[in-house]
Amino acid sequence: MTSPTPAAAATLEVTDKTDGNPSSPKKQGSEGRSPGRLAWTRFKRDKSGVTAACVVLFFFVISLCAPLISKLYGKDPYTTYGVNDPSLFNEFSYPIKPNGGIDSEFWFGIEPQLGRDVLTFLLYGMRNSLLIAAATTILVTLIGIAVGITAGYLGGKTDYFIGRVIDILLAFPSTLFFIAFWPVMISVVVAPEDKTPTWLTVTSLIAVMTAFGWASIARLLRGEVLALREREFVEAAKVTGASPARIIFKELLPNLWTPILIQATLALPMFVTAEAGLAFLGVGLQEPTPDWGVMIQRASEVYEQDITYMAFPGIAMVIFVVAFNLLGDSVRDALDPKTKR
Repeated sequence: MTSPTPAAAATLEVTDKTDGNPSSPKKQGSEGRSPGRLAWTRFKRDKSGVTAACVVLFFFVISLCAPLISKLYGKDPYTTYGVNDPSLFNEFSYPIKPNGGIDSEFWFGIEPQLGRDVLTFLLYGMRNSLLIAAATTILVTLIGIAVGITAGYLGGKTDYFIGRVIDILLAFPSTLFFIAFWPVMISVVVAPEDKTPTWLTVTSLIAVMTAFGWASIARLLRGEVLALREREFVEAAKVTGASPARIIFKELLPNLWTPILIQATLALPMFVTAEAGLAFLGVGLQEPTPDWGVMIQRASEVYEQDITYMAFPGIAMVIFVVAFNLLGDSVRDALDPKTKR
C-alpha cells in the first residue's frame, strides 16, 4: 500500500480539522476568545454580579442626574419648606404628617425642624459623596500603579525606601490625623471669621484620602511585579534590548489589570463610607451642603422622634455598599482564569 503524497496528506489533515468539509471554517472554541471576552462571558453568567452592577449603575445615574430630577420634581435640597410653611410642622417642629411627612408633594418626606426636601437632599448628597469617592479611587489607583510597579521593577534601595513609606502609611491612623489636623490646615488658608469654601473642603478630602489610600494597592502590585520580573517573557524582553518603559507597559502592566480592577472596585465603597464617616464626625462637608454623612449625622439627632429621616440615607448607603462589594467579588471571579466557565 502506497503512502499518500504530501499534498494528499495536507488535504486529509485539513479535512479532519474541519469535520470532513474542507471548505468549512475552523470551529472557534474558548481558545479563540480573548481573556477579556472570557471574563465578560463568566461575568454575564453570574446573576448576583449582574444584579449588583445594575444597582450600582442605577445609583450613579440618579446621582449624576440629580439636577435634572430636582428640576422635574420641582424641589431643591436647600429650600427650607417647613420654615416657609409652618403648617407642615407640629409644635415641636417635626412633620405633622405620618412617616416623616411623606405625601404626594414630598415623596420622601421633609427634614425635621428645617423642612428641607429629603429626596433632593439625598440625591445631591449621593452625588457629592460618589464624585468624591470616584475621584479619590482614580487618583489612588494611578498613584498605586506608578509606585508599586516602580518599586517592584527597580528593586534595591528604591524598593526598600518605598516599602518603608508604605509600611508607615498603612500603620498611620489616617482618620485621627484628618480629625486633628484638618482644622489646622484650613485655618492656614481661611481666616477664622470666614466660612470654609466647599471646593476647599472637597479638595482637602480628596487629597488626604488619596495620600493615605494608595499604599495598599502599591504594596499588592509591588509583590506582583517582583514575581513577574523573573518570568521568562520579561527576561526575553531584556535580552532583545527592550527599554524599561517598554517592559513595564508592554510586558508587566497587561498582566496586572486583574488585581488593579479588583482593588479599584473594592476601594470605591470604602472611600464612600470614609467620606461619610468624616462628614458624620464634623470634619468633612458641612450643612447646608448635601452629603450622605451630613444626612446621617443629622438623622442621628432626630431618629427617636422621626425614624423615617434616618431610614432613607441609611438604607441607601447599605444597598450601595453591599452591591458594590458584590460587584467587586463578581469581577474578581470573572477575571480569575481558574473559575469554571
